[in-house]
Amino acid sequence: MFCMAKPPGSVSPAKRQITEVKETKITINCVTFPLPGEGPEQQLLKPNEWSYCDYFWADRKDPQGAAHVTGFEVLLQKQLKGKQLQKEMAEFIHERIKIEEEYAKNLSKLSLSPLAAQEEGTLGEAWTQLKKSLHDEAEVHLKFSNKLHTEVEKPLLTFRGDNFKKDLKKYDHHIADLRKQLASRFAGVEKARKALADRQKDLEVKTQQLEVKLSNKTEEDIKKARRKSTQAGDDLMRCLDLYNQTQSKWFEEMVTTSMELEKLEVERVEWVQQHLRQYTTLRHETDMFNQSTVEPVDQLLQSMDPAKDRELWVKENKTGEVRPVDLDI
Repeated sequence: MFCMAKPPGSVSPAKRQITEVKETKITINCVTFPLPGEGPEQQLLKPNEWSYCDYFWADRKDPQGAAHVTGFEVLLQKQLKGKQLQKEMAEFIHERIKIEEEYAKNLSKLSLSPLAAQEEGTLGEAWTQLKKSLHDEAEVHLKFSNKLHTEVEKPLLTFRGDNFKKDLKKYDHHIADLRKQLASRFAGVEKARKALADRQKDLEVKTQQLEVKLSNKTEEDIKKARRKSTQAGDDLMRCLDLYNQTQSKWFEEMVTTSMELEKLEVERVEWVQQHLRQYTTLRHETDMFNQSTVEPVDQLLQSMDPAKDRELWVKENKTGEVRPVDLDI
């Protein structure tokens, strides 16, 4: 679907004519674009930034079968997908929390096990401390799971609440309304162009009739046809002006709103980044605290003394120091 070039007018409106010119523009889904290679090359609004406001002007086919999806709808879908993915991240962290809680529970339970509780001496002390370290480690993992909930999962889940989707709908409705207005204006241009073509054809027919037969009535008809043709040309120009004004308004709102969506996406990514970094910080802290729970075990293992253990055990369990001697008769 091609747009009409603006019909040039002569000094006298009554003698205005629409001249044939080379098409330099094309209208697709009621939005007018320059044809490739025609006119001055457009410069990006925000060069080298890959900004939303530079790359989402055209519509594209909907993979699900609808006629087309506007560039702005693609941007909105990105926002909704981002919110969904963030929700999935929160669910992932929640599963991690459940693992930590279950792990802490099992560690705490194991720390109370009576296995090898009768071990004695320095080895017994080290063994007792090792079991206690499991309880301490369980506390570390439980604190880790609690912090994951408050400092990672919850912020990811609650970032931009239910009002966010309502705000997106406002953007959607606003831009969609402008596109509807643009479509209506373009339909008006097409209607006016057809009306002008009909009036010009009528004028041409009456002019040919005048050449065949000269009469006052024919001349009057030609004057009337010329007035109607001129009026149709004026109507077309008015419709073109209204269309271009509406498209200009849509363009301005697209730039403003797409940059707002771009800002929202940057904020979302930075928010996720901040809290995933908090996850790694908590993870490092957990490793450090876990290390501290085994340090007393390491110290007792290093101070273990088999000779001392033997002394203690012998003192407590000896049955006699007097050795047997030979029997005399």
